[in-house]
Amino acid sequence: MPARRTFGATWWGGAWIDALEHNARLDPNRLPRGRTYARQARVGSMRVEPGVVRASVQGNRPAPYSVLVRVRRFTDAEWTLVLDVIAASAARAAALLDGEVDPGLVADAQSVDVSLLPTAGDVTTACSCPDWANPCKHAAAVCYLIADLLDADPFTILLLRGRSRDEVLDGIRSRRRPVTPAATAGAGATAGASSPSTSPRRAVPRPARRDVARTVPARGVWALAGRTRDEHTSIDQIARLDQIPRIALPAHPGTPAPLALDPPAASGIRRRDLTALAADAAGRAWALLAGDTGSALGLSRPHDLARRAAAATTARDLDDLAQAAAMPARRLAVHAEAWRLGGAEAVDLVDGTWAPRPELLLPARQALAELGVTVRVRDNRVSAGDFQLRLGRSGQWYRFERRNGAWELAAPPDSDPGELLLGAP
Repeated sequence: MPARRTFGATWWGGAWIDALEHNARLDPNRLPRGRTYARQARVGSMRVEPGVVRASVQGNRPAPYSVLVRVRRFTDAEWTLVLDVIAASAARAAALLDGEVDPGLVADAQSVDVSLLPTAGDVTTACSCPDWANPCKHAAAVCYLIADLLDADPFTILLLRGRSRDEVLDGIRSRRRPVTPAATAGAGATAGASSPSTSPRRAVPRPARRDVARTVPARGVWALAGRTRDEHTSIDQIARLDQIPRIALPAHPGTPAPLALDPPAASGIRRRDLTALAADAAGRAWALLAGDTGSALGLSRPHDLARRAAAATTARDLDDLAQAAAMPARRLAVHAEAWRLGGAEAVDLVDGTWAPRPELLLPARQALAELGVTVRVRDNRVSAGDFQLRLGRSGQWYRFERRNGAWELAAPPDSDPGELLLGAP
């Protein structure tokens, strides 16, 4: 059964959530409502700028609220310490470029009294709703979804602290640039000066090239798949014939390499779309190798669209996907939640109906009759008030609830409709 939506898939994304809940001193009574809003895909597009995240959040009113989440920017002195910590390790800087965060980075920054993660007073919020709490539930939802932004790009935490990716990289390069003999000689001529600008910079050895696991181009393996079974019958034979390295399954899917160039403007393809597709392909390949049959490649378009929407890490990703599919974002969010709770059958039940034998609906009719309201039956749907039980072709029951005038799946399926109503509000 699909698990409840969590936040912070990477260790640093999880560290943000932990700091948010325990160190940032935000109102603990608002955070649970914020998690619920985030899980319900109420947060629209999110935009990150130095020290601030801007977002729109759909509340109970027709118009969405405008939310600002501000994170305290580092001072120049703090940035000097942070950049020194990063530049001290070639592997640490390389990991950042690869979309990873060295676990020692946060600890080493803390050792020089600089906290990359938020502490008390570092996070403040503002929202156009009437609630003056810090944060209100709308702002709290954005705070949780910032973890998704961190998962996708660890440079986001540095941007929230005030400097862009390019500014950080420039600072790292300036600290790792070797000193030439001419520069050293020039510095020696002014050795008596006390100004830091004339002091010789200590030469730092150029970082050694990291070992890269031997790989095989995907196009080569794809070409091998076109051979007849008389020539090979398994991937093991392909590996022996073409020296494909046998690599153990990693603990999690890899992060796609950053694109060196943006796609041509005339193509209509955006960089983030290609990155999202590459990440999705890597995740599905990893799941298939791990034996997850639910990641099979034979999904229909509606099922695959719901699967991708359920995996969207930000509201912006969901909006982009909805736009590309020519589908309202709210409707796609409903399909995404159905996929999370019940998979392909649940997605089919959102819009589709079928006609089961009447006696199959009797358990649901009896369970809903106990609510003391009129029970209505149509096709595979049994309704009473704001509750509706829908029977899937597998024999499983699904509880839908009326929200904002539309029926939405509210719980994982169960073979007993009465059990589904026990968890109903």
